[in-house]
Amino acid sequence: MHWEQLLSLKRQGDKNKRLRKEQDDTRLGFEVDYDRIIFSSAFRSLQDKTQVIPLSKTDFVHTRLTHSLEVSVVGRSIGRLVGKKIIEKYPHLQEIHGYQPNDFGAIVAAACLSHDIGNPPFGHSGEKAIGEYFKTGNGQQYKSQLTAKQWQDLVDFEGNANGFSVLSATRPGIEGGLRITYATLGAFMKYPKESLPKKPTKAIADKKYGFFQPDKAFFKEVAEELGLIPNKTGDDIGYERHPLAYLVEAADDICYTIIDFEDGINLGLIDEDFALEYLIKLVKDNIREKYNTLTTKEDRISYLRALAIGSLIQDAVKVFIENEELILAGKFPYALTDKSQYKAQMDDIIKLSVKNIYQSREVVEKELTGYQIINVLLEKFITAYNNDFDGQATSYDKLLLKLLPEKFTVEKNELYDRLLHICHFISLLTDGNALILYNTVTGQKL
Repeated sequence: MHWEQLLSLKRQGDKNKRLRKEQDDTRLGFEVDYDRIIFSSAFRSLQDKTQVIPLSKTDFVHTRLTHSLEVSVVGRSIGRLVGKKIIEKYPHLQEIHGYQPNDFGAIVAAACLSHDIGNPPFGHSGEKAIGEYFKTGNGQQYKSQLTAKQWQDLVDFEGNANGFSVLSATRPGIEGGLRITYATLGAFMKYPKESLPKKPTKAIADKKYGFFQPDKAFFKEVAEELGLIPNKTGDDIGYERHPLAYLVEAADDICYTIIDFEDGINLGLIDEDFALEYLIKLVKDNIREKYNTLTTKEDRISYLRALAIGSLIQDAVKVFIENEELILAGKFPYALTDKSQYKAQMDDIIKLSVKNIYQSREVVEKELTGYQIINVLLEKFITAYNNDFDGQATSYDKLLLKLLPEKFTVEKNELYDRLLHICHFISLLTDGNALILYNTVTGQKL
């Protein structure tokens, strides 16, 4: 892979080439990506979507929106630091093409901002709930009418693939979704493959999948424009990662490891003394005298959190630069944090978070509620949508379909497209709106 190709400013539908040296630096194309994402309705909805605690109303607990903003800030820092090193190594990128170190930061920041934009309500349990509806619920009836890859899209419903659709899918009057640059889309694509074959290797890029079947053609177009390396044969589609996708993943890993842990401490799910011991292992070489002057738990944790994130940023940059040539060759099958000098400390924190936060009674109870809500909404809207297509809609079905937002009141001729359409609609609901809609359709709002 080559950096000048990987940093493509092309957008869906472009007829002419966009050259970096001709860009207006006060309104750079990669920064336009950031603006388009942050003003999108899908991004705004993240303010009421679960990060750690579903349906939490505690003011200091992160939502998907605050998490995404923080990941974007961390990603921008990592991207700029990497960009500086890359420009120094390949000066022609600047001298001939006009790329600047901050371009890398802008691309990574925009991709980070959108990294959770396709996640359903109720956190990762929302993804699982959609998949379970088809795998073990009433959705099983559709399996025989779908191809293997279509079926896998549904039973392993994936927020990353849904996010690619949010960013790029065309609908009437809206060509190419948000029309994000191919460089930013490439950085967003953490898993550049389709749903089958499932986990064909242990490589990080094969861990999940990155696009649904209707988005296959455009996904291929983006990958080929960027010069990503194909790694699948026959009818299967998959590529090695865009190098900047490693930075997006690192920013996310850093934030959820440290900041979810901080939420757990502030919620009282993790004892402060125990938590401080874990965090200090990450930052023991950087603690200053100031720490001893802090009198509140919140200030102490915030101070250590900031130091920890700083240490992990520098470490991620170091690992990336040391392996940059392997990454460009498609021969680095790991996450950057897998090779971090702090991997053991991060693993200890994640293990404690899983036990005390992600599997806490409050989280489990609310995830169970989310499962029920999503299962009922899928059943009712899929039934109504299919009955309407078949000309057999009941009065109840017709009333129910009036609750669909205008952009979802379109006809889909293929069963798979109809099923995915309703999944997409439900995935874009916020936690709160999903609960309201559930109460409405089950008559509990009366």
